[in-house]
Amino acid sequence: MAIAVMTHAPTQPTVNYADLPTHVQDHFDKLMELADNAANATEYEALMTALIAITGITGVRHNEIVKCACTACYCDHVFDADDSNALVTEETDAGYNLGRLQCPDCADSHPRPVEN
Repeated sequence: MAIAVMTHAPTQPTVNYADLPTHVQDHFDKLMELADNAANATEYEALMTALIAITGITGVRHNEIVKCACTACYCDHVFDADDSNALVTEETDAGYNLGRLQCPDCADSHPRPVEN
């Protein structure tokens, strides 16, 4: 009797946008724009699924990723929008779907934009 051993792939909770190939960056930007303006939850979920697939991020809890919106630096991290260590940089405008969040690294290194 053979026994199969399965190993779990390590999670990749963030990627650096600048490290993505140019054509992937272009695709990412277009999908994020579409997600931000999605008319309904089904469309938004499908776009987020595509974004997660093209970036290779794994371990996303609620099928939503964002690019860091830190106002203190030029961070290019793309990360799980549900990360408990991320901080809101500004409230979401009416009519748009994507929140503006600081990645956990920036949240540790820079002032809290909403509070300061």
